[in-house]
Amino acid sequence: MHHLLRGLPFAACALLALARPAGAQANEVPHIETKGARHALIVDGAPFLMLGAQINNSSSWPAAMPGVWPAMEAMHVNTVEAPIGWEQIEPEEGHFDCAAVDLLLEQARAHKVRLVLLWFATWKNTNPQYAPSWVKLDNARFPRMRRADGTFHYALSPFAAATLAADSKAFAALMRHLREVDPQNTVIMVQVENEPGTYGLARDHSPEANKAFAGPVPEALRKRTGKGPGSWSALYGRDAELYFHAWSIARYIDQVAAAGKAEKPLPMYVNAALPGSPFTWQDPATYASGGPANTVIEVYKAAAPHLDLVAPDIYTTAHKDYTGFLDSYERADNALFVPETGHARDYARFFFEAVGRGAIGWSPFGIDRLRYLPSYPLTSKLNDEALAPFAANYALFGQLARLWPRWALAGKTWGAAESEDPADGHRQVLDLGRYRAEVSFGRGDWGAGEAKGNDWPKGGVAIAEIAPDEYLVTGHFARVEFALRDPARANLILDRVEEGHYNDAGNWVFERVWNGDQVDWGLNFTAANQVLHVKLASYPIR
Repeated sequence: MHHLLRGLPFAACALLALARPAGAQANEVPHIETKGARHALIVDGAPFLMLGAQINNSSSWPAAMPGVWPAMEAMHVNTVEAPIGWEQIEPEEGHFDCAAVDLLLEQARAHKVRLVLLWFATWKNTNPQYAPSWVKLDNARFPRMRRADGTFHYALSPFAAATLAADSKAFAALMRHLREVDPQNTVIMVQVENEPGTYGLARDHSPEANKAFAGPVPEALRKRTGKGPGSWSALYGRDAELYFHAWSIARYIDQVAAAGKAEKPLPMYVNAALPGSPFTWQDPATYASGGPANTVIEVYKAAAPHLDLVAPDIYTTAHKDYTGFLDSYERADNALFVPETGHARDYARFFFEAVGRGAIGWSPFGIDRLRYLPSYPLTSKLNDEALAPFAANYALFGQLARLWPRWALAGKTWGAAESEDPADGHRQVLDLGRYRAEVSFGRGDWGAGEAKGNDWPKGGVAIAEIAPDEYLVTGHFARVEFALRDPARANLILDRVEEGHYNDAGNWVFERVWNGDQVDWGLNFTAANQVLHVKLASYPIR
């Protein structure tokens, strides 16, 4: 049926709805649930942890898909992030073709995974490359941004009403199609645009943009940032152009998202190309100015209420910087989600840090078998050996994908990733309330010797409180030692340490008790996938 859709008018994107079984009913639409400062993605009525992988940008064409699924199976993913380009579904204006979407749905269901669709349209890495030719080649109707000297920049302008209308119409067609052909919610989330903004230009200088920049700051942003009336320059100083551009692009994306949500209100987000460091100010012309970087999250929250969250694409293996970006996006008003991160082996450990903080999902980028040569900071040798650390993490957490997010939503999870910096002593302390957990990496022996770090930074630990005084503990290449928060008042004892696993019904299946050598020098995790239930107790000092 796919070829029959090609070239048909607008309604073609909904034809497959006719193939839906009689009486089929839509399930509860996935959504974000918030409790306090924690969040969960609700899928099929229950929390769901995305163990994700993002395929390469050009891998969702039908001829490329056979190169995708072997990598997904090797990774043990439960969610695939797949691009859908505007040019794919509307190659001719007003004529929609959803064949690529239908094939993705069909194959995802066959492989028993969920999908996050990535809408590449007005902006993809700030570029209009995935817009159809009738858009990107018509600069009069769909104008680009202008530099201060009046010359055209490469990126499309957020002030072009025709571009916004066309993008919104196409996105609405996509979401209407999902409403009709995906009642089982194979697609659980949608990314609106991709790494929007501009490189080499802090803001648009088109006549429309200049007029808006000379005018007052919108009230919604002023209230969000605690400012009174005034101009952009007066209120935001050196960040005026950055904030203005972020507001302009966020408002545009919000209207695209609103058009899609009117058809099917799936969770929607936009991802950020980040500056080099979360700790130092950078000239906005040196990174993707206008995108949802850590520097302008407040702007996006004010400008784009139809986005459920903003998310960082993290491409640094420096522990301090990676966790610094997680700090920025881990907010009471923003579910933590890492939709892109590198697939070089040093990235794998950060999975534990992210899920320990309650992330709703985590996903390395560029995972397929299509022999692309990724650029820095990825790796050019993407094979089973390179994927092994990520596959091990997902194999470990596959049994926890429905349980972990429940504990995370309750604020009862913690995580640690090994730092490459020897200044931290190759150890971290997690505050669990009454207890503390010291996580150390690369012990030279089983005794009390100092942690020396692993041969490369690969250690990670995740801990969840599952009952009073009882914790689930798991990880790789690390040691965990528990202590009382106030050791002067009592002595700590490991009451019972069980190794086991969770079955498909979510029930704990006991395998054995750890004791003696297995607990005398802490709980030591190696490359083996091991899950422990640890029951803590105490006895008086005297």
